[in-house]
Parts: sequence; structure tokens; C-alpha cells
Amino acid sequence: MAHRSAGTLALPWSQTSQRSGTKRVSADYTLLAVTMTLALVGLVMVFSASAIVAGNRFQDPGFFLKRQVAWLAFGLLLMHLTSRIDYPLWKKLSIPMLFGMLLLLVMVLVPGLGVAAKGARRWLRLGPISMQPAEMVKLVTVIYIAAYLTKKGDKITSFREGLLPALIVLGLLSGLVLLEPDLGTVVVLGLVTVGMCFLAGARIAHLLTLGLCAIPVVLVLVLGSSYRRQRLMTFLAPWKDAGDAGFQITQSFLAFGSGGPFGVGLGEGKQKLYFLPEAHTDFVLALVGEELGLVGTVTVILLFALFVWRGFQIAARARVPFGRYLGMGITLLIGGQALVNAAVVTGLLPTKGLTLPFVSYGGSSLVVSLIGVGVLLSISRDRHAGGSRGGSDHE
Repeated sequence: MAHRSAGTLALPWSQTSQRSGTKRVSADYTLLAVTMTLALVGLVMVFSASAIVAGNRFQDPGFFLKRQVAWLAFGLLLMHLTSRIDYPLWKKLSIPMLFGMLLLLVMVLVPGLGVAAKGARRWLRLGPISMQPAEMVKLVTVIYIAAYLTKKGDKITSFREGLLPALIVLGLLSGLVLLEPDLGTVVVLGLVTVGMCFLAGARIAHLLTLGLCAIPVVLVLVLGSSYRRQRLMTFLAPWKDAGDAGFQITQSFLAFGSGGPFGVGLGEGKQKLYFLPEAHTDFVLALVGEELGLVGTVTVILLFALFVWRGFQIAARARVPFGRYLGMGITLLIGGQALVNAAVVTGLLPTKGLTLPFVSYGGSSLVVSLIGVGVLLSISRDRHAGGSRGGSDHE
């Protein structure tokens, strides 16, 4: 193994990376079971949260549930197909997919092509369905960064040759996403990229410097936008304007508070009765807290913790570096977004438009998350017996 400079992270599997031998094993059923459990919890909570609103708006209480079931079925099909694909293929497709995402992000911003809603232009309409390219960008970015880190190897310790090219690509993607605007997705992309680079052995000093440089940029983006500035002020003092700017987060607090240890009962929540906005999407965890109580909320959080644990185990057992970085990136993406969503609905972070993976209503988020699980299952099927296939540790 090449010598690592001081201030970098030595990966635990690097000591055995030159041993030979691989084995095919069955998919990780624990990860699959956790995913299915979260998705089923999502169906139940989406119906509970949206039935009354859908009945009044569309005269069909199952309006949102039917669509979520359709997206779940489609996502499970893609998850199965993806799990059967040998994951090194994604390394070869990383650059074409990256250019494809750039094209989609540009199309979103074109009037007539992009669909605007609630002050943001984030959707593309394909016939009767809408898709959100920013959700797809998250997964494609992880694939690209995993391929990039595999190619760079120990050069990741160099800022100019290692980190800088990846940061330029991330900056281009982030700039397009910010134009929608969607700061939440940019924050998730940045955190996942930094996390992957850290685990790949990038210098901690470089990453800390990047973090310090990012702080004033984020402040400019927040303070330079009236609605973001209002969100920040609401985050600092939510009860000061509980009837207007702080309405959503204070209603979320009331939902958690009224739920108590065991909840008011499934379907018996009151906040979904036009009190808590976005109860079936971004703030579905608050409804879990109200109807299933602290026990239900902690159970959902523990399921995500189990997902992250299994995801990192799968990544650590991958036969080649690309599989390890890809597994880590997907796990960080899903686990990190769940953490940010939980922090938002409990008032630990300012309000952002991020869904709770597998649980919130939303086709693009659900399908992309399930595709990510399919890739993890593919990696879990092809574990190394201490090394790489074909003798090339970098493919």
C-alpha cells in the first residue's frame, strides 16, 4: 500500500486489498427488509396524512396513496433490475450520466420545459408524470465521485490534482440546482461529497478549509434571499411569528408534543387537518410523532440507523475501491438526507424542502432512493474474499 501522508484517513480494508479471491453471495436481506419496512411505513403515513386533503381537493381520499403505490412498484422493479447489474458498469457510465444530468438541469430552467410550483422551477413533465432532476443528480453525483476517487487513488491527498477537479464539477451542478432554487439539495451534495473524500483519504486540513470557505458563501445565499432570510429568522425564534412565518415548524412541534410516548393512534392525528403544511411530504415524520408517538419516531430513526450500518458493512466488503466508494456514497446520501429531514422537522435546522427517504410522498425521491438500494444490493452480492477480481484493485 502506498504511503499515506499525515492528516489523511487510512482505510481499514486497504491492508488486504492485494489479496486475491472473490465469492458470489446472496443479496443483503437485512438491508432489503429495512428498506421495505420504511417504504410500507411510508405508504401508511402518506395515506393517513393525505386522505382528508385529497378527498376535499380531488374527491378521492386515495389520490396520493395510489400514486405513491405506483411509484413504489416502479421503484421496486428498477431496484430489482439494478441489483442484478454488475455495479462496475456504473463507473463506465459515470461521465455520460453526468452530462445527461447537466442537460436535464438546464432543461428545467427553460420556460415551457420546466414546471414551476411554489416559487421554484424543479420539475420536468413527461406526459402525465413529472420528474425532479435534482433528485437524480444526487445519485449520479455519488456515482461520478466514486469513479473519480477510484481513478485518483492516493492523489486525493493533493488539493490541485485531487480535490479541485471534483469540486469544479460539484460547483457546476450546484450552480444549476441553485438557480431552481434548491439550496437543500446543494447542501446534501456538498456534505456527501466531503464525506466521500474524507473516507477516501483526503487531507483533513483541506476539507476543513473548504468548510470554512463555504460558510460565507452559504451566508450570502441565505441573507441575500428574502425567503431564506425569513426562514433563518423563523428558525432562531419560531414562536415569535407562530401564525405566519413560523406556522409550519410550530405545528410540527405541536404534533410531536401531542403524540406523547405512544401517540394518539394511527389515523387519529389532528395536525393533518389543514394545520401542518406538507404533512405527507417533507413533514411526514411529525405526523409519525403525533400518531405513533415517541416510540414510532424512534423506531423510524433506528431503521435508518440500521440502514446506514448495513450500508457501510456492504461498502467495506466490496471487492474493489469503486464498489467501496459507491456503497459509502449511497449510504451517506440516504442516511444524510434522513438526518437532515429529521433535524428540520424537530427544529434543529432551518426549514428545507427535503423529503424523508422511502417515507415521504414523492415519486422522484422514492424511485431514486430505491435505485440506490438496488446498487447497494448489487455490491452486497459481489463481496471480496480480501481483494479484487482479476488482480486489479483499481479496475
